[in-house]
Amino acid sequence: MPTKVVTRTQTGVRIETSLLKVLKALAEYTDLSLGDLLEGIVLHSFEGKAPFSTGTQKVIDQLKSVYGCALTAADSHKLTEDA
Repeated sequence: MPTKVVTRTQTGVRIETSLLKVLKALAEYTDLSLGDLLEGIVLHSFEGKAPFSTGTQKVIDQLKSVYGCALTAADSHKLTEDA
């Protein structure tokens, strides 16, 4: 399948610390840049598709444990920052 040429924009996105650590470790595990990993997750989500295989999900669960990330989808849009 031919690749598509895109324009990318540098952005300063704020994200919960343990979640970012899991994402960075997962990007390294999958041999992707963090940006490529996030693009893949978003594109799968936009189509209602699961972005990860069962095997990768198990790795994610291990990484969440290592980095102390107890967040779940139920926490989405309910996070606040320390003052």
